[in-house]
Amino acid sequence: MEDRLNDIVLGLEQKSAAKQAIYRNTKETFDKMKEISVKLVAELTERITKKNADIVIEYINISEHEFHIKFSGDLLVFVMHSNIITFPDDYEIMRNDYIEEDFKRRFFGHIMAYNFMADTIKYNRLDDPGYLVGRMLVNIEKHFCIEGVKQLDLAYDRIAKNVITDKRLRIIVESAMIAAVNNDLMGQDVSDIERITLKQKLENTHLTKPRKLGFMISPELTH
Repeated sequence: MEDRLNDIVLGLEQKSAAKQAIYRNTKETFDKMKEISVKLVAELTERITKKNADIVIEYINISEHEFHIKFSGDLLVFVMHSNIITFPDDYEIMRNDYIEEDFKRRFFGHIMAYNFMADTIKYNRLDDPGYLVGRMLVNIEKHFCIEGVKQLDLAYDRIAKNVITDKRLRIIVESAMIAAVNNDLMGQDVSDIERITLKQKLENTHLTKPRKLGFMISPELTH
């Protein structure tokens, strides 16, 4: 009985300590991503305003776990989840010698980037969807991998070698912006808008609802 209790206590202590360390790594990464985004927005603003003062790029800090980058008609929403996650054994990232060598490497903090239409937030259009551009997984050793669209398919696509650096974080933010810029609005089929009710008209000043095309998401190959 005492041995089993000791095993439980030891297991909880080890897992709890690992998850706390991963959270700190993820928060540090997210804070650095914020700093890099502020500098990137300033650089882009300086370049663009010389050519076209009407184009506005804006960094918006929402909370310690969320920030936005607004540009043209797009809004990138970066969110750090406060929980630490793992995956089933058959998930792509788990089928990896590096992961299997140490149980602590099986747990990850995660940061998501979503693409919304800027007007979705401006007009509080609650039914408008946002699309996942990519998810960054951060482990206890500050290694990472990216799951997401083609623009985030970076050359260093192996978690055993992917160590977080300022340069790589900047590439990730830049790549997310490129993906959003290339994700155009798609209009509705005319047959979908040929008839509306008065209720629809009163509830929606924009009678048509263009949608982003969305992204094809590919899990990162890590073995």
